[in-house]
This record gives sequence, structure tokens and C-alpha cells, in this order.
Amino acid sequence: MEKKSIVLVFFAVICLFALESVNTRNKPVVVKETIITGADQTEKYLPYLKGKRIAVLANPTTIIGKQHLVDSLVSLGVNIVKVFGPEHGFRGKASAGVKVKDEKDPATGVPVISLYGPKRKPTKEDMADVDLMIFDIQDVGCRFYTYINVLSHIMEACAENKKELLILDRPNPNGYLVDGPILDMKYKSGIGIFPIPIAHGMTIAEFAQMINGEGWLPNKLQCKLRIIKVANYNHELPYTLPVPPSPNLNTQQSIMLYPSTCLFEGTALNHGRGTYFPFTVFGSPLLKDKYQFSFTPKSIPGMAETPLHMNKECFGLDLRNYDIAQLRKTKRINVQWMKDLYAAFPDKAKFFDHSQSNQINDINKLAGNALFKEQIMKGTPDKEIYASWEPGLSQYKTMRKKYLLYP
Repeated sequence: MEKKSIVLVFFAVICLFALESVNTRNKPVVVKETIITGADQTEKYLPYLKGKRIAVLANPTTIIGKQHLVDSLVSLGVNIVKVFGPEHGFRGKASAGVKVKDEKDPATGVPVISLYGPKRKPTKEDMADVDLMIFDIQDVGCRFYTYINVLSHIMEACAENKKELLILDRPNPNGYLVDGPILDMKYKSGIGIFPIPIAHGMTIAEFAQMINGEGWLPNKLQCKLRIIKVANYNHELPYTLPVPPSPNLNTQQSIMLYPSTCLFEGTALNHGRGTYFPFTVFGSPLLKDKYQFSFTPKSIPGMAETPLHMNKECFGLDLRNYDIAQLRKTKRINVQWMKDLYAAFPDKAKFFDHSQSNQINDINKLAGNALFKEQIMKGTPDKEIYASWEPGLSQYKTMRKKYLLYP
């Protein structure tokens, strides 16, 4: 009797294992789909380009696979009549803030018109022989990153000249983050022209829809848009950029820290310019007694020819190994780093003096108001700083929802 019970129990266990195996086989397998940029979905826009005279707003991030979009389209017989280049130039060889000249692209022979020199938007003459404009540039989701300004200038030119704008959309690597004070428009400048927070949480195509929808073009102009959306994307998905968006955002770490660390451009600290890890290290020769970590900025052609504190050992903060998951978890710009460095800085009257730097940015323009500087100087608790960004931040988030293309 005892042996029979043991056999029955053993048989039951075997049956349970078999049943579980069947259930497991029948469960759907969740496959993580690859994010596909607008540019990579050529089947959705190549037929539309046929027979048209095309202009492209492009830089080194303008790629199909591993090849530049312009090179690819020219090889496919698309009639590219001209290229417009933003800050850093079409092929990305100019440093931040350095004026870029018109040229003829040596690789394709296509004329390149600079929008980071005497003019910031295409003229009527520039647009005369264009049937369709393509905008394909990788943004990083910050108010002070100038490509959204370029977008508005292109939209304005297209609207004035009744040309359609085709946007090949790309993910925002900081798309999860919507944070920071709303720009007080009396601090409007080349690093902030829209009443939005520091981190806007939108892709370029979504932002273009907001520009139209909120009437931000001069005289309430409306730009005719055609959008190729990113496939398999939402704002919470991590996205590693295949090409650095600009010479000084040359690592994924710098891109993810940028919404918080670009604020250091408005201080007397070197923020990594003159090193190969900008926006991830911060320091000054005056902090020698306060920090052990140090670095020495050097002249680096194409990145920083004359960085602040050049050839001087700077002591301060190293965020190269900071866990970005912490930022994603809090969904907040980090203000503590600046508070700590200000508290440690011996000559506080000069902390926000950037006059020695070749950067023209000041902290009020970067932050978007005058209050942030005062809060850092007073050592205001983080919660109070964040609270001061309301109700503007919540109102922006509500407005933003109207223009989202992705969940």
C-alpha cells in the first residue's frame, strides 16, 4: 500500500511538470522590437522625393544606417540641390560657437549653406529652387541645445516661401525627462527662445507640431509638415545615440547628464571643455584644497581651442561613472552638484562670473530665470527649488500632451 502511494505521487509530479512545459510553450514570447528612426524607413519617403528638388538641413547625425543621409540620397539619384548646415557645420568640423562658412561639399559636390554665420535661416533666394525641405538632425531634448532654434528658423523659411517640410524623426535620448523652470522670456537669447522648461521631453517632430500649434512662428505663420515617425519608440525607452550629436557631447554619459550639467557653462568652473569628456567633469584651480579629483584642460581642435583654465590643473567633481539610472528614477534635473561646488568655492563672488570663458552664456539665460542663481547662493533645499518651478512646469506638461506622437 505504501509503495503504491509513492508511485502515485511520483506519477502526479511527472504530470505537473509535463503540464507546466506545455503551458510555457504556449505562452507568447515578448520580443523587444528595435527602434527604427524616420530616416531608416526609406520605403516611407523615397517615392515622395522622386522628381522634386530637395534641400536638406543636416549634420553628422543625419544618417541612414551608418552612411550619411545626403550621401545615400545622392547615390540613389535623389536631386539634392543644396544642404543647410547648423552650428558645428554640415560635416561637424566646427567647434561650439564658431561661425561656419558656406562651402561646396567635397564628397558630393552639393552646395552647403551655413546657418551659423551671417544668417540663421534660409533666404527667399535660397528657397527659390527648392520643392521640399528635409529636416533630419539628432536633438538631445534641452532648451539650450540650439537645434530646436534651427528647427523654428527652417519652419519659418518654409512657411514664408510656401514649401513643405519633411521631418525624419529621431528619438530623444532624454525623452523621459520633463523638468526645469519655464524660460522667463525677458531672458530670451540664442540659447532659449521658447517658453519651455530646460528638458522639454519631445522629439523634433513633436516639437515642430508644438511650434505650429502654439503659434510660435512670427505672425502666427504655419509650416506645412510631413512626418516620418520613429518606429517602436516611446519616451521612456533608453536610446543610445549612434553618432555624437555635437563635438562636446561625445559620450552617452555626457548626453544623459547634459540637462543638469550644461548649467555649469554659466559659472567660473571648467565643465570638461578641453578634455575628451566634456559635461561629465567640473573643476577650478581654486578648488585644490576641497577636491582630490583633478584634470587639466588643453586646446583640442574641433572641440575647444581655448577652454577656460587652459593648461591649469582643475580640481572638482567627476561624474563619468555616475549611475544614470538614478536620474531616470528621480526624473529630475540634479541641482545638488551645483550647490555643492558653490559651497566649496572659496571666492563666491566670482562663482557665476564666466567672463574669462569664451562662452557667452550666463546662468540666468541657461536656467531661464534670475531666481535659480539666488537659490544656489542661498543653499535653498532641493525641494524648494523644484517647487519654485511650478505651476509653470505642470502647465507645460499639459500643453505638451497635445503634440505627442508616441506613448
